[in-house]
Amino acid sequence: MPVGGLVPSAVDHAADLVVRNARIHTGDPGRPQASTIAIRDGVITVVGDDQDVAPHIGPATKVVDALGRRMVPGLNDSHLHVIRGGLNYVLELRWDGVPTLRQGLAMLREQAGRTPKGQWVRVVGGWSAEQFAERRLPTVAELNAAAPDTPVFVLHLYQSAVLNRAALKAAGFTKDSPDPKGGQIVRGRDGEPTGMLLAAPSALILYSTLAKAPALEGEDKKTSTRHFLRELNRFGLTSAIDAAGGFQNFPDNYSTVIELAEAGQLSLRIAYHLFPQTAGQEIDDLARWVEAARPEDGDEWLRLNGAGENLTWSAADFENFTQPRPELSPYEAEFEKAVRLLMENGWGFRLHATYDETIRRDLAVFEKLAAEGLFPAGNRWLFDHAETVSVESLDRIAALGGALSVQNRLSFQGDAFVRRYGPGAAAEAPPIRAMLERGLTVGAGTDATRVSTYNPWVAMHWLVSGRTVGDLIVRPPHNRVDRGTALAMFTEAGAALTGEEGLKGVLRPGCLGDLAVLSEDYFSVPEPDIAHIESLLTVVGGRIVYASAEYEGLDEVLPPVSPAWSPVARFGGYQSTPRTGLSGARQAELLGQAAAESEQHRRWRARRGLAPESGNTFVDPCFL
Repeated sequence: MPVGGLVPSAVDHAADLVVRNARIHTGDPGRPQASTIAIRDGVITVVGDDQDVAPHIGPATKVVDALGRRMVPGLNDSHLHVIRGGLNYVLELRWDGVPTLRQGLAMLREQAGRTPKGQWVRVVGGWSAEQFAERRLPTVAELNAAAPDTPVFVLHLYQSAVLNRAALKAAGFTKDSPDPKGGQIVRGRDGEPTGMLLAAPSALILYSTLAKAPALEGEDKKTSTRHFLRELNRFGLTSAIDAAGGFQNFPDNYSTVIELAEAGQLSLRIAYHLFPQTAGQEIDDLARWVEAARPEDGDEWLRLNGAGENLTWSAADFENFTQPRPELSPYEAEFEKAVRLLMENGWGFRLHATYDETIRRDLAVFEKLAAEGLFPAGNRWLFDHAETVSVESLDRIAALGGALSVQNRLSFQGDAFVRRYGPGAAAEAPPIRAMLERGLTVGAGTDATRVSTYNPWVAMHWLVSGRTVGDLIVRPPHNRVDRGTALAMFTEAGAALTGEEGLKGVLRPGCLGDLAVLSEDYFSVPEPDIAHIESLLTVVGGRIVYASAEYEGLDEVLPPVSPAWSPVARFGGYQSTPRTGLSGARQAELLGQAAAESEQHRRWRARRGLAPESGNTFVDPCFL
């Protein structure tokens, strides 16, 4: 592309990829803005303008024109269940972004007709009743009408699931089925299950029921994972920290991403955690793992980052905000053994902790070990979620060398949280500004795919606006962050949580070539439209892994979605909706601001003798 003097020439060490004519937000205080970037062997070599990059363009250099669009560092979701999500992606009907329940049910009805006998229709997370115009869940009767014979399982956050008649039969629920610990099978007057399952407050009833549905096998698992990673690339994600989770066994469920990494087919960098799955066996599992590997083993594409998000099942506090906070039995003795084992062997960890009551108990164990010199000891550790963490606990976390990762779970559960704990508590859930004011590293994430959607821009909108997907204002201005801070939480902070702050999260020479060219300018688009941003060009290590609009066809070819009846093959993933535009009130507000600026300009001119003192001298020539 011989534009503006960028003519290829025979040069040593030519760039593999150049992206020019962009408005680049580098994240680098030394050079915050630029227009052109060059990448060679997966690493950024030049950040500057066309003149800086011209000497690095050879005959084989691919030059892409960003057409004046905004470029940002590749996004990093610090809490995403990417491994589990990839193994199931093509089997799931995604309601992420769907604006009405009517549309969701129409999708479900059509998919039921496409689904072969023996398979289920699964709607598994990424949506909330708050996002629908109807503001409600589907009923069992609606699922039965939409799919009389095909099992349908609809998961709503970690709160509940709705099953049709065929799914109840396929899952084996009968009048005699006992309620599992921490869960409830809702029953009718005749004692038969109605089709509603409740987390009360444990989500294990939801997990275990979903696990009864058929799983993918063989190459289909790789194909599903590759398409899920491409879907994440669609939103500018180039890295993620996998938080493990229930029913994600090591090494079985990790084998797919390991094989893709060995074949060079990952399009997203993954740092993963290991989560002991069997209650009562956690210490034994951790002991085996610390003998076999060390955190940071691996490379920039796939690396171990530590243990968690649970170390012992007894210490897990479930976050169903429609239910009271769980009262945990004493767990400190086993928990202390787990933490001691990890710290003595150089392993970091992350901890699922929703409530301050749990965090305080965990911190007491850490402070006991700190007296022995185990905290702070350089091991990376963090609390996840922390919706009700107190400022006192934040001070203790800082003193012990910890960090935090927050997710936009209240984008989807904000109304339930407000109804249970009140608007005052919701205003500080979580206290993001207090975390940042203490100098703590605070990564941002989504907790997708079974709670929030994996679209990071929905989370970014929540960080900036304090609003839920139902447009309820939960967090007031004093507990929101500006757009630059929110972006840094999704880039630099994520890199710090994996010890890669010198490698990614910013666009500077020597860093990994991970970037996204956006559909809209994140820094100037109206606030409601932050959630509608997508990436048009996503680059990971100099590879174009996602391309759309003018760049369509520049990315790598993926195998077709398999099986052919997959909901993804028909509907895709996240359902984009049009930009909201300006409401009438917001439009009038902006016009009022423009009028005020006009009057200020007139007065400025009048003070300099460039206009009359009075602002009422205009005469319409039609009346002369």
